[in-house]
Amino acid sequence: MNRIDRTEQKMQEIFRTSAVVNEGNDPEFMKILQRFIFGDVCYTGSLDTHIRELVTVTVLTTLNTLPQLKSHIQGSLNVGCTPIEIRETIYQCAPFIGFPRTLNAIGIMNEVFIENGIELPLEEQGTVSDEDRYEKGLELQKPIYGDEIEERYSYLPDDFSGAIPRFLTELCFGDFATRKGLDKKLRELFIVVILATMGGAEFQLKSHIYGALKVGNTKEEIVCALVHASGYMGIPRLFNALNTAKDLLN
Repeated sequence: MNRIDRTEQKMQEIFRTSAVVNEGNDPEFMKILQRFIFGDVCYTGSLDTHIRELVTVTVLTTLNTLPQLKSHIQGSLNVGCTPIEIRETIYQCAPFIGFPRTLNAIGIMNEVFIENGIELPLEEQGTVSDEDRYEKGLELQKPIYGDEIEERYSYLPDDFSGAIPRFLTELCFGDFATRKGLDKKLRELFIVVILATMGGAEFQLKSHIYGALKVGNTKEEIVCALVHASGYMGIPRLFNALNTAKDLLN
């Protein structure tokens, strides 16, 4: 099957529509875009379409590109992603991209869910309380990352040397990583994608690539997720991520 046929097949699978031939005001550009993303990249590597669409949702949420996000949330439903999986993928972005951009994505997500007759709010997936969010977060964090954060910020003045590591444990791990709906392997893979997409977070990216490997992702799966993201985040950020990960992936 050539790339034109592959593009058509993938467009039908995800969007239930045909690839661009000569329609619209910019058919040349759309053909380049669709044939690269859906004819080339989507057929390179081991990740299935289900996970690829969640990777795409992660990238578009990080970039705050809401029109494209809306299309891919619908595409995620079309290929069998559950509403819970989609919601948890978007929620997972919050500690890294901030709450405002995550709220923008949640608003678009809920629009798509309502259009599809999905009843809101979805079932709760939290597993911690205010009393145990630190302990439960630490149970996930420490086997993967040890005391790295606590030691790194011990130089900070007054309460901050303890508060910043605690906030990270409570928010990133306690509030989000303990949630049901996605396993820890996928959560770490998506965090790698978030950090690569952001740019400028290479130090954290390397740490989370290590974490992603430690919880069961293969080197090929990590590279596949990054390559899949390249059509959305751009080739330079792909190369930055691969260069950052070189020692871990070699």
